[in-house]
Amino acid sequence: MAHSKDNKKQNQKKQLKNVAILSGIGIQMGVTIYLFVLLGKWLDNKFNEGDKLFIIIMTLLGVGISLYAVLKQVNRIKY
Repeated sequence: MAHSKDNKKQNQKKQLKNVAILSGIGIQMGVTIYLFVLLGKWLDNKFNEGDKLFIIIMTLLGVGISLYAVLKQVNRIKY
């Protein structure tokens, strides 16, 4: 009986840890994409005279990098 209580507590701790990790993923994605958008805006103003070529490229690159990071983190989570 005591063994099943210990297993329940361990499972709850593991689930809580996984929820915390997954919660941070959204914030991480948002910050990564935002920084790449800012980089794209700066590059457009500096080199492209206000056209939106670099902002599009950097946004797509930021999305790709953030998705890659998310997939790596999700694969590390043990269920």
